[in-house]
Amino acid sequence: MFKSAFINKPSVLSSAIVSALLLVSVDAMAAGGSAPVSNGVSQVNVTLTGAEGGTCIVDHNSAKAGPVTFTVVNKTATAITEIELLSDNRILGEKENLAPGLPAAKFTLTLDGGKYQIYCPGAKQELINFTVTGKSAAKATGSTAELLKQGTVGYATYVNGVVDAMVVAVNQLKADIDAGDLEKAKAQYAKARPFYERIESDVSGFVLPGFKATDNAGNLDYLIDMRASNLDPKVGWHGFHAIERDLFGHGKITDDTKKLAAELQQNVTKLDSLTKALTYKPEDLANGAADLLEEVQSNKISGEEEAFSHIDLVDFAGNVEGAQQAFEFLKPGLSKIDPDLTQRVETQFANVNKMLDTYRDGKIAGGYKYYTADLKAADAAKLSKAVQALQEPLSKIAEKVATVGGA
Repeated sequence: MFKSAFINKPSVLSSAIVSALLLVSVDAMAAGGSAPVSNGVSQVNVTLTGAEGGTCIVDHNSAKAGPVTFTVVNKTATAITEIELLSDNRILGEKENLAPGLPAAKFTLTLDGGKYQIYCPGAKQELINFTVTGKSAAKATGSTAELLKQGTVGYATYVNGVVDAMVVAVNQLKADIDAGDLEKAKAQYAKARPFYERIESDVSGFVLPGFKATDNAGNLDYLIDMRASNLDPKVGWHGFHAIERDLFGHGKITDDTKKLAAELQQNVTKLDSLTKALTYKPEDLANGAADLLEEVQSNKISGEEEAFSHIDLVDFAGNVEGAQQAFEFLKPGLSKIDPDLTQRVETQFANVNKMLDTYRDGKIAGGYKYYTADLKAADAAKLSKAVQALQEPLSKIAEKVATVGGA
């Protein structure tokens, strides 16, 4: 879940690593010519295959400055599960959880002229050169553009408030763990979890000073939210889910649990200070909302996220809330751009929330039924279908808001 949130943050790849990769990078994996433009957005397709151990094929190696949509489909590549767009060692945007056979995923970025790289970790050729020509159009002004700008400012305030609340919740979790109160700690764990789930697509690309972006020891998302299914053996297990293992899996609080809680407290406090400097573009909100729903599909409905506590539906609801907040802050401007699309997204959010309400249980910590094996077997397909119905119209928003004029 190492997302960059498509915003200005210190997610940096080592210059040595990038240079080394560029030495073996060739343009053979990218077709010539500039990407075609549709409705003001350049369209670039990336195909992942299992050929030669993992191949990343880009259909065009350049695009004109302005909004660019990268559409990624994994046909047969088991070694490649994500792609990133890099510029000057910064991660500008990415898609992950790209398992073979899943529907195409996309993200839209507004790019200025310059040299970029498409990075496919795990591919035989990991870096592919990508060029953007010309300059982006002057920043739009006018009522619609101003509404979208106001939305990004309001959303930044929302994110800051969520992270502030997470710090408070984690402080209480640490206090319960330090006191050795297992039942209170379990209940507080369920209260603390949703905060990160609401905003993880915005804050999960931070790399601590002194670390490479490829080193999970300095990746705040890893240190806060890594699951058992995707551990880095060199770094070990940290964060929420290591605490979850102790509280719900082992059923006891140990000295190691207390150390994990102290570390989590430190890391969410660091995250709190870092998020205060974030700024957003309208397409960042749209991309982030889409990412949160992809998290639901890949990790919540599968039951992978909360393997010990089984509060996956709490996380599910957190992801949906975060995605809906991003949409709500865009809605005043989006309603002027495409009122029909706005209504479709609004309707599908209502449908998903109505479905989630059927799983509410106030007697359980977190407020939702446990996502047991039986519940998963019975309802996973229904849950997935409802989320897919929301993902389809939501995926169109980034291009819409990235291409707005001064109307």
